[in-house]
Amino acid sequence: MRNLTLRHLRAAQEIARHGTIVRAATTLGLTPPAITIQLKQIEEDAGVVLFDRTNDGLRPTAAGLAFIDAAQMIEERLRQLDDEIDAIKGVRAGTLALGVVSTAKYFAPRLMATFRKTHPDIAVSLTIGNRAEIIAKLKNHDVDIALMGRSPSDMPLHSVVFGDHPLVMIAPPDHPLAKRRDITKEEIAKEHFLIREPGSGTRISLEIYLGEIPGKLDDLGTEMSSNETIKQAVMAGLGIAFISAHTIAMELEFGKLVTLDVIGMPIRRQWFSVTRTDRTISPAMNAFQVFLRQRGAECLPFFDKLYPMQQEPG
Repeated sequence: MRNLTLRHLRAAQEIARHGTIVRAATTLGLTPPAITIQLKQIEEDAGVVLFDRTNDGLRPTAAGLAFIDAAQMIEERLRQLDDEIDAIKGVRAGTLALGVVSTAKYFAPRLMATFRKTHPDIAVSLTIGNRAEIIAKLKNHDVDIALMGRSPSDMPLHSVVFGDHPLVMIAPPDHPLAKRRDITKEEIAKEHFLIREPGSGTRISLEIYLGEIPGKLDDLGTEMSSNETIKQAVMAGLGIAFISAHTIAMELEFGKLVTLDVIGMPIRRQWFSVTRTDRTISPAMNAFQVFLRQRGAECLPFFDKLYPMQQEPG
């Protein structure tokens, strides 16, 4: 593999991204024959086929996926090198790709704004997605730091807590349980729930909480694609929901929603800053991590005054 160049790496990345030689060539400003030659050189040098030719386009083989992952790491390292050279020269600049799960979008802009006051020359880009999407972007080196609840266990990651994450049960103000106190788990389990997709951190916590109720997990409720949709559905009277307290500050303030007084709730989880352990930490990443440790918690919506928190069981 000694004959590989950055051009070869970028050609393979664009082929994987677009699925065709023509589109990859257009993106790189080259001709299709030039890209074809580069791909042939890579495969001859490696002694393996990197892409399967299918009716739907070029699809990476197992070797191709390994090659593309290495290419992404090399490009990422070169970008970090730019930041490190700037740091050596005393330039307080750099770039940071931040990925956050959809629940964190309610406070991520405030985090970025507060960080920018002390690091105005670090350009921060923000990507928002569900848990699976943000994990995929970490895996593909598309984000430098991810903010989420439970971190995945199938890749090398370093997770650091930067704040509490309370989870609560919500209902419309006219719900029969709205004025009740000490609602039992068995009582709340009889309600119809509006829930996120499988694999979401909030849903996992709800499944843990209701796991001992016979048959409840077999028919947990109605799936919805976003916290906003769930909140609107609860306000419309379609059911109740278990949701992050950080997503409902405005609705509580204006009396559109109420939190139910369920025994064992709110459940307190934590927010984590997650990075890959198999990569070098750039000065921009280090600056943001230090900021999160020192000031991250103060950028979260303040919920303690509304409801005392209890630690999640287990």
